[in-house]
Amino acid sequence: MKMVQEIAVNEMARPPAIVAVEGLVKRFGHFTALSDVNLSVAAGEKIVLCGPSGSGKSTLIRCINHIEKHDGGRIVVDGVELTGRMDDINGVRREVGMVFQSFNLFPHLSVVENCMLAPMKVRGLSRTDAHERAIGLLRKVRIHDQANKYPSQLSGGQQQRVAIARALCMQPKIMLFDEPTSALDPEMVKEVLDTMVELATDGMTMICVTHEMGFAREIADRVVFMDRGAIVEEADPETFFRAPRTERARDFLGQIIH
Repeated sequence: MKMVQEIAVNEMARPPAIVAVEGLVKRFGHFTALSDVNLSVAAGEKIVLCGPSGSGKSTLIRCINHIEKHDGGRIVVDGVELTGRMDDINGVRREVGMVFQSFNLFPHLSVVENCMLAPMKVRGLSRTDAHERAIGLLRKVRIHDQANKYPSQLSGGQQQRVAIARALCMQPKIMLFDEPTSALDPEMVKEVLDTMVELATDGMTMICVTHEMGFAREIADRVVFMDRGAIVEEADPETFFRAPRTERARDFLGQIIH
């Protein structure tokens, strides 16, 4: 039986979607990780995905970037449906930046070289233009003074900010974040969240998987709560945190908010 999704926002009032997920299904062997997931994200909207571990949050955003291939339903990103055609997939990936839990920086490249690589290889920028763009975005995330260092010489928080700058160097229309602070020491979390807040303020379309509920309250247009591979509830932050509609959401918030 399909799980009824309780929607606390007016779908008809939203502008056209830059990301549209319809009836999404993802299986790993006999395990169904996502079941009949529907999500619409407008350009400039900030979505926070939350829920218990194993609820399907990370799998959902990995499907949106086609890191994971979905088994059913439709995903349309910036007008392009992900059907398995590599031309479409590569085109979408050029427009979608992703930041993971692990930093995934190339250890043999300097900070600025990490940021220059994709714009030169994928976008065709000259080395001079790629360097100028990289330095500008490293300055934006307040780490340009480390441009010539190597990842091993940086703290975890600094490496994650470099990872964000690297994604931004491709000038994406959408940014996906998969628990970007979960691998960081507590004192490093704020510097990464501050960078993400600045991106949100600039109008970037963002879909974030995070347990940082203070961040969700501050920047989210919508909080989407997932459990057991389905969207159970979604609402604006004030409504979600003040009066969650489902018992599962109430239990989740009771465990993480003290």
